[in-house]
Amino acid sequence: MKATVSWQQALTFSGKTESGFSQTLDGNGETLSPMETVLLAVGACSSIDVVDILKKRRLTIHDCQCELEADRAEEPPRVFTKIHAHYIVSGDNLKEKDVDRAVSLSAEKYCSVMLMLKGNVVITTSYTIVD
Repeated sequence: MKATVSWQQALTFSGKTESGFSQTLDGNGETLSPMETVLLAVGACSSIDVVDILKKRRLTIHDCQCELEADRAEEPPRVFTKIHAHYIVSGDNLKEKDVDRAVSLSAEKYCSVMLMLKGNVVITTSYTIVD
């Protein structure tokens, strides 16, 4: 995997991936910050796992949202100290054991973003099932 980050102006940068996608990142709050993209990556990566695991169990999923809340260190380098991911999953006849298992497998085995942060960030999860 390759990517290029190019300075645009002030503290604004443009990132482009090898696959051709691009994203503007900013250190002044004008667009997504690099830390916000890390937080979004946690939610997206783990949500992909949750949906994929449930679909592989042949369950019907209508929606999956991941609400994220993170705490950061007060002093530089202001890393994340805690991240909580709360999944809101809706589908047909979803059982708590299935959603619990999907969330656990993502956090403990499959989500590369969460696992990359493991040991440096306290990551917790929860979920709500909506019929």
